[in-house]
Amino acid sequence: MHLVLRHTMTLPTDSEPPPPSPPPPDSATDTATATAAANGATTTTTTSSSSSENPPDSLPTPPQELQLPISWPQDGTLSLEWIHNLMQCFDWSSRNFPPSEFPSVLPVQVFDSLILVASKMLHKEPNCVTVDPFRPNSGTTASVVVVGDVHGQLHDLLFLLKDAGYPSDDRIFVFNGDYVDRGAWGLETFVLLLAWKVFMPHNVYLLRGNHESKYCTSVYGYEKEVMAKYGDKGKHVYRKCLGCFEGLPLASIVAGCVFTAHGGLFRSVTVTPSKRLKGKKNRKILLNHDNKTLTLGSLEELSKARRSVLDPPWEGPNLIPGDVLWSDPSKNPGLAPNKERGIGLLWGPDCTEEFLKKYQLKLVIRSHEGPDAREKRDGLDRMSEGYTIDHVVDSGKLITLFSAPDYPQFQATEERYNNKGAYVVLEPPNFDNAIFHGFTAVTPRPKVNAYYNFEEVIDSDEELDLESMVTS
Repeated sequence: MHLVLRHTMTLPTDSEPPPPSPPPPDSATDTATATAAANGATTTTTTSSSSSENPPDSLPTPPQELQLPISWPQDGTLSLEWIHNLMQCFDWSSRNFPPSEFPSVLPVQVFDSLILVASKMLHKEPNCVTVDPFRPNSGTTASVVVVGDVHGQLHDLLFLLKDAGYPSDDRIFVFNGDYVDRGAWGLETFVLLLAWKVFMPHNVYLLRGNHESKYCTSVYGYEKEVMAKYGDKGKHVYRKCLGCFEGLPLASIVAGCVFTAHGGLFRSVTVTPSKRLKGKKNRKILLNHDNKTLTLGSLEELSKARRSVLDPPWEGPNLIPGDVLWSDPSKNPGLAPNKERGIGLLWGPDCTEEFLKKYQLKLVIRSHEGPDAREKRDGLDRMSEGYTIDHVVDSGKLITLFSAPDYPQFQATEERYNNKGAYVVLEPPNFDNAIFHGFTAVTPRPKVNAYYNFEEVIDSDEELDLESMVTS
């Protein structure tokens, strides 16, 4: 298996909408080739720019081509034109309207209609979704785009979608979670991705990240963002979002050979009976949980885990969701508690090899760690390019993918990380060649205030206040 790193120009098809915000005449998109860290190959970095002005004191009139406010289709069926208008409206309003004007862009009734359909759809999907790019009806095979954390960076997401090519019959997207928090446009980001999911349910897969939880959204800004944008309807909208978060699947298997999840691998929760109490029927079995011996979990156990929790548990029998969303790779062999985060695991290259070999997989693609987290992790590569290759084993590789460039949006230090974002394209026939596409942040970002105290809140999800996490 080889990891191929290259850039390909994606030409829009007739089914793809035009870019949501065309660049001004004096802006340019530059493509520069950089040397990749793995295999001596090359990756490309696309630099995007977009003009933006501070919102004036008086609200401007939206362009005539925008259909504002956004309305729900009478027949409840989304169209490509509807999605295109949604992207343009979000882009324009983020640059021209204050947050309190958001209901004039997306009325709460329209939000309710969208999230109701999306939540029903997501809750019906299994914990580990099967992404099948083979289309027997058309005789074609789709490529698969895997996206890491986006963290409310709407304009970078819009650029990514345009750069990769919008979801279509021959292009499937798998998002690895963390749509909200830290960035100022988590609501627009999440709504947009829900709309794509409803429009193309078999071409867009949304997995859960650790920030799609009550605890993280109450600490890192999303709850306050929703309240600022929807005012007295904010609590209602936020509750709807939490309910939708609970329905997000935990992982995916792409083309039978690639496992993707936000955090990564997970422990076995199989327990053995220690004592059988007397009684003729329904005899109670006392179970023996041995926390000292950690072993790698199975896909069958993953499929049976209860994901419908506001915050994944860090204790008790339902540990798999917390592992999948919070765990990190390590250079040290074996499984160990993730003491840095207080939840999840650290797993070594031997575990990656065991997991790949057992299920005949070639790649594990996970996300979860940005440049702030990797700065504190000895022995692992930084996140300056938007991805790292953390384990190289006999059966394949483990990749960490991060899709939020110049992250986090709000930083307390003068010196920024200036990291690139990246996404991966998996192409037929084998889907085991990870093609990395790097890109820089859309600049300048619209002026906006943070929704959390970024000067005091830690940047890498460490030292969690576990007692405040809701696990029931």
